Amino acid sequence: MALINFTPSPNPIIFPHFFSPNLSFLSSQTPPRNTRRTRKTRAALREWREYEEAVKRKDLAGALSFLKSIDDPVETVNGSASLESTRSRLAELGLVVGYEKDWEVLDTCLNADDMKLVCSAYGFLKDRGFLSNFGKCRNIVLEGPRNVTPTVLKSSTGLEVTKLSPKKWGVSGSSSAVLIAFLGGVSFLLSKGIDVRPNLAAILGLAFMDSVFLGGCCLAQISSYWPPNRRRIFIHEAGHLLTAYLMGCPIRGVILDPIVAMQMGIQGQAGTQFWDEKMANDLANGRLDGTAFDRYCMVLFAGIAAEALVYGEAEGGENDENLFMSICILLQPPLSVAEMSNQARWSVLQSYNLLKWHKHAHRAAVKALESGGSLSVVIRSIEEAMSSSK
Repeated sequence: MALINFTPSPNPIIFPHFFSPNLSFLSSQTPPRNTRRTRKTRAALREWREYEEAVKRKDLAGALSFLKSIDDPVETVNGSASLESTRSRLAELGLVVGYEKDWEVLDTCLNADDMKLVCSAYGFLKDRGFLSNFGKCRNIVLEGPRNVTPTVLKSSTGLEVTKLSPKKWGVSGSSSAVLIAFLGGVSFLLSKGIDVRPNLAAILGLAFMDSVFLGGCCLAQISSYWPPNRRRIFIHEAGHLLTAYLMGCPIRGVILDPIVAMQMGIQGQAGTQFWDEKMANDLANGRLDGTAFDRYCMVLFAGIAAEALVYGEAEGGENDENLFMSICILLQPPLSVAEMSNQARWSVLQSYNLLKWHKHAHRAAVKALESGGSLSVVIRSIEEAMSSSK
């Protein structure tokens, strides 16, 4: 569920092991008259260690502040401005700070309470040329027809509208086969004189308590270990993430552990947290701009669209639909049932086409999530995939 070209420098510069360097060689390689410069370099190295610690602590404010200051000119002894920066001082000694580390500021966003600070981190990296495709498709909400009937949806995607609706567990797909196998196993045991009804009653009681008090978190945790289901989760969340990224909505993080998701107030097996500043401001002022709402709906239904694109139908996304309906109620005037259905179909179609056009980037995001990559790794893989496809 969701909440609301990497183009590096021509010769990527890498600073191997610069967080724990051996500084003993500095005095031997630096002439005595440059002792002051050596002290500055030592100070710069300490600053980079502090940056690494800020990343480990998920301290976005500290990490971002460091990155904003690292290329700023420093003062000389007499107080005059100098073009010398932390990076340039280290470069003179062959310890060139790699811009690869700048990406890691994205990994600190998950614990940030201030979403404007998260937005600032994305803006900083975009200004530095890292996030070339961030917001690339922001104006797509202004394109195409607004009235999307089930017939139009099928002609565009080749799928019936029922294929784009979340499925209840046990009703369709692989879950129905599991349910049938379970009931068959119970019947077989009963036919052999093995009474499992007390155990079954206990299991159903626990499942009911899990559903009522934990939002199904325990069942989701167990099912997430099943490889086919886990891959579907990756595909679903990568759809949310890629669409939010292309629409220019900063992503705070992707939570793939159901228990962690529950602790963060997210229902379901996983969640992608994104933010649209325009929509947040509109809601705070008691109004909602159409384009902001459209962007939000596209990201919200992108998980369903991703599953449909890969599997030909969607199983997950029930929580996404519930969130969509709760937002529709806040509109003034609220959308009618027919308008809500049309908005949902339009959003799914837009997201489906967007992911189809950038299928290579979606696959790269899925692969990065499967390998356990952090947010910075996933977004960088998206940028590299989109750059290589040009």
